[in-house]
Amino acid sequence: MPPGTRDALLDAAEELLDSGGVDAVTLREVGRRAGVSHNAPYKHFASKEALLAAVAARELLRRRDKLAATLAREEAPEVALRGALKRYAQWAVEYPQRFKLIYGRWTIESDDLTHAAHDASEQLVDTVRAAQERGALPAGPPERVTALLRAVAHGAADLEAAGHLSPGGKGRSDAAGLVDDLLDHLDPRQSRLRQ
Repeated sequence: MPPGTRDALLDAAEELLDSGGVDAVTLREVGRRAGVSHNAPYKHFASKEALLAAVAARELLRRRDKLAATLAREEAPEVALRGALKRYAQWAVEYPQRFKLIYGRWTIESDDLTHAAHDASEQLVDTVRAAQERGALPAGPPERVTALLRAVAHGAADLEAAGHLSPGGKGRSDAAGLVDDLLDHLDPRQSRLRQ
C-alpha cells in the first residue's frame, strides 16, 4: 500500500463524520472515497470503531499541537491558555460531530486514543499549572481547575451549537465569550481590580 493510504482513509472518514455523523461512516464508503479497494480499510483498521478511534486520536493530537504552537509563540501561559480554550470552543461548534465523537462513550480499547487523550489532557493541565504559578488562575489542584475550564468550554459549545447562545440573543454571548468571562472571573488579579 502507498504510505499515504492510512491518512487518506482517515481524511475520508472525517469528511463522512462531519457531513453525516458516526452513522455515515462505513469502512466501505471510506475506502471508496479514499480511492482504494473495498478491502483496503480492513488492512488498517479492524472495525469501524477502530477507524473512529483513530480519527478521534488524530484530532486530539491536532488540538494538542495547536496549543503547543501557541505556547511556543506566547510569552505568558495564561494568554496561550485563553486563546487555546476559545479556539477549542469555536472548533467544537464548527465540528460538532468530531467533538461528540471524541467526548462520547467508547466501546473499544484503543491505545492510540488513550495516549492521545492523555497527552492532550496533560498539556492542558501543565498550561493551567503554569498560569496558576503566574497568579492568573486561583490556587488549587490544576487538574480540577482544568476540568472546570473544560466543562465550561464544552457546555458553552453545546449551548451555542444548539442555538441557545448568541452574542445578540440568548446568553448575550457565544461559547468563546463565556470562556473569556470565566477566565476573567477566575483571575485573582482581576478580582483585586474589581474591589
